[in-house]
Amino acid sequence: MVTSPVPPRGDWRLGLPDGTSRTELPAVGAIRFDSRAVEAGDAFVCVEGLRFDGHAFALQAASAGASVIVAARGRADGLLAAGVRVPVVEVADPRRVLSAVSAAHEGFPARKLTVVGVTGTDGKSTTSFLALSAFEAAGVRTGLLTTIGTRIGLGGDLTSNATRLTTQEAPVVQATLAEMVEAGCTHAIVEATSHGLALDRLADCEFDVAVFTNLTSDHLDFHGTLEAYRAAKLRLFTMLGGPTTKQVRRVGVVNRDDRSWERFANATRGAGAEVLTYGMRSRAADLRAIDALPWPDGSTFSLVTDEWEIDASVPLPGDFNILNATAAIGAAAALGLDPMAAAAGVARSPGVPGRMQRIEGAPFPVIVDYAHTPEAMRQVLGQLAPLVEGRVIVVFGCAGERAPERRTGLGRVVAELGAYAVLTEEDPRSEDPDAILEAIAAAMRDAGGSEGSTFERVPERRAAVARALELATPTDLVLLAGKGHESTIERAGGSIDWDEAGVARRLIEERFTR
Repeated sequence: MVTSPVPPRGDWRLGLPDGTSRTELPAVGAIRFDSRAVEAGDAFVCVEGLRFDGHAFALQAASAGASVIVAARGRADGLLAAGVRVPVVEVADPRRVLSAVSAAHEGFPARKLTVVGVTGTDGKSTTSFLALSAFEAAGVRTGLLTTIGTRIGLGGDLTSNATRLTTQEAPVVQATLAEMVEAGCTHAIVEATSHGLALDRLADCEFDVAVFTNLTSDHLDFHGTLEAYRAAKLRLFTMLGGPTTKQVRRVGVVNRDDRSWERFANATRGAGAEVLTYGMRSRAADLRAIDALPWPDGSTFSLVTDEWEIDASVPLPGDFNILNATAAIGAAAALGLDPMAAAAGVARSPGVPGRMQRIEGAPFPVIVDYAHTPEAMRQVLGQLAPLVEGRVIVVFGCAGERAPERRTGLGRVVAELGAYAVLTEEDPRSEDPDAILEAIAAAMRDAGGSEGSTFERVPERRAAVARALELATPTDLVLLAGKGHESTIERAGGSIDWDEAGVARRLIEERFTR
């Protein structure tokens, strides 16, 4: 985790709402939202989470050395009565203020960077990694902040995100942006998840370019409705209208092939920013990918606008990755970078951990991919099936504590597309793993599948991967779906370490090279 250095890069008090009395408030060492992390001289912000209310831990934070507490309006008297003996600042929305004071504490790093946000149901991480390659090939030093991990600057190592948060909390986000500035970055690419947007974790990133990949129904367990989920994504584009001192063109890069494209384009225009559309099917798109030629590990294609045409390629298979590559090159072009250089960078991209990642050593293709939604599974299977003579054997499950529609949708898609499935755990969390597998199996049976003929159950994931490798013949392809880059499996009894690609390599070695 990124932590703030001492002394801080800025004054946290500048992030407090206008009208707040700041004269009696101390400088602080770090901004904290978890009382267990508080050290002497820190500020503690009482955030109301999904399960816990930070106000319940204010006394613990003060006892640990917090020099100031930020609380919701009307809560100060209760905290003082409970024994808190440090200044308490009342604000209307502590979560929103957490982002603002974090940005101020780090010296407002987003004001010193051109910031690109990437959102959508699928393809966010892939597009972000491809954009990193595009921007650096076009000559700009760029930092990366994604669900998979963080890279601070040119030549830096990718630091994995071990928190399992889709977007990390604002203090981490702002400290990471500040490290990018100190490393000499001029640009930052930030994966903007619906959770991160809805919970104001990205509220002070001052985005200059917003990229929309696609929208399908997901995360309804958190957002409640598709409209609320879409609204969270749209926030990235309305944020393009925020105040800025940067002399940077603000643009929304929107996938015109997606049925929600107009909503995102209108939000961009409403924010006073420009719209650049892209697509493969839509002839009206500003940036069009045409003449695509697939090959086993990627595709070549042409990119066309009304002003130029260039040859391009992406080292990842599937039309959806052509669209991801087009979005990345489009973001570079929107900022005035050389599209030919950007396309060359995408063509040389080393790939994305856990995204259509080829695992070598077996006499048949083995691919690790993060596909964990019905639409992502449909896209991946639809692109891979034509590449093999035999079967696609897919290992997958579904996460617990998530909307039930995801598990039934996954089962239905896999059955409809004719893949052979080995059903297994993903992240059951507190739910009964067998109940999750039964829900998937029921959906597969309803779609024409038959247990023992088109699917089977192997509840433990390592055994399921081994079973798929045992079943496959040289004409088949094995797809390990749902875990991708993730480093743990979340079970009711706690987390266990997991490395899908590493497990696959070891099992391949045991089976085929000994």
